[in-house]
Amino acid sequence: MQQVPHRDARWVRAAYESFVGSAGSQEPDGIDPVVAASWLRSLRNGVDPDRPSAVPVAASDDLDDYRSTHPLAVAMPLVRDLVGGATGDGLVVAVSDDVGRLLWVEGRGQVRDAVDGVGFVEGAVWREESVGTNAPGTALATRRPVQVLGAEHFARPVQRLSCTAAPVHDAAGGIIGVLDLTGGNAAGSHVALALVRATVAMVERELALRATGGREAGGAPWADGPAADTDLGGGVPGGAAERAPDLRLLGAPTLRGRRLSLRHAEIMLLLAEHPRGLSAEELAVLLHPGDLSLVAVRAEISRLRRVADGVLGGPLLAGSRPYRLARMVRSDVDTVRARLRRGDARGALSAYPEPLLRRSVAPGVERLREELEAEVRGAVHACDDVAAVEQWTARDEGTDDHVAWTRLARLAEPGGPQAARARAHLGVLERRLA
Repeated sequence: MQQVPHRDARWVRAAYESFVGSAGSQEPDGIDPVVAASWLRSLRNGVDPDRPSAVPVAASDDLDDYRSTHPLAVAMPLVRDLVGGATGDGLVVAVSDDVGRLLWVEGRGQVRDAVDGVGFVEGAVWREESVGTNAPGTALATRRPVQVLGAEHFARPVQRLSCTAAPVHDAAGGIIGVLDLTGGNAAGSHVALALVRATVAMVERELALRATGGREAGGAPWADGPAADTDLGGGVPGGAAERAPDLRLLGAPTLRGRRLSLRHAEIMLLLAEHPRGLSAEELAVLLHPGDLSLVAVRAEISRLRRVADGVLGGPLLAGSRPYRLARMVRSDVDTVRARLRRGDARGALSAYPEPLLRRSVAPGVERLREELEAEVRGAVHACDDVAAVEQWTARDEGTDDHVAWTRLARLAEPGGPQAARARAHLGVLERRLA
């Protein structure tokens, strides 16, 4: 069983001092693997833990010209609207480009003074290669959301701060920057992580809409073309019908009513997400890097073929180099995304009873689970349907969603019980952030 990483400050500091003191020969036992790998990269890049390399700062005029034309400039009002109200004096919000240059650093009070003091300023480049482990730089290096808490930073001058960051993608899927929250303990909380993920989802949605001239972009890769939004029964708002899904992944996984093992459901999801196919090696990495042999992958594919072909009355999988789906299979995830494309947040929530393959710990599935949750969360944040927002805040995923509770307080009838409950819950969340 995988060891749960320690994030206790004393444990991390002891592991850090042992690692640095041994020049990396002492493996950082029990540390978050993402952080441990970043420490090793920092050491190999020659970062001095006491005096990290000076970060170059762009001239003011050059920076103003550059960021005025940067793709994320159009999204900054949205960032300020979603994150600015939650930061107060305790957090700083920063946005970088795709090479780690800080384009906007906004905040006030003691935390702003603290980040200025370590060179976390507009125009500075915060990459692992120069300053070691830090959330914006490590998010760029790993291409995933990252939290770095206190002593998990490689450079000692930064270890009094915590930070949470996530990459931002353009409509084509490329990384164009990073959104970061930096501050004290609050910046490393699960509330901060939820806030960053939700804001990034909204920014990416805004960029996709602009790229398509206001039309909703995207769609599940297993969608069955124009018929994907049609069904044999059961209407949805707006008069459109939906076809019942063949594959259910939001709950106990089934294929046309037949129960699937978790591993077979994971494989079907990953192949559906990659319609051009995946090699056995790629599947092994997405399912369980380092612990799943190619023989085991091939054996599971063989079993899945027998199960699926019997249920569907024909071949589901085609080829082995790479493995791919021979036919399009509609899933309940596709139903959620179809409703999101129509702007039906309430309908999407009703089709999204629980997270995608909740019990899966496969890295490829965890990424897709996070993306789907972010899509649903972003739609709730953008909608004006008070019932949908209240439905979301009643779920586990919405309990700590500051943006959603703020929206509920704005949409609810003034003086009514919904507004009172929302304001009370916001008080709790803001005390945690403080």
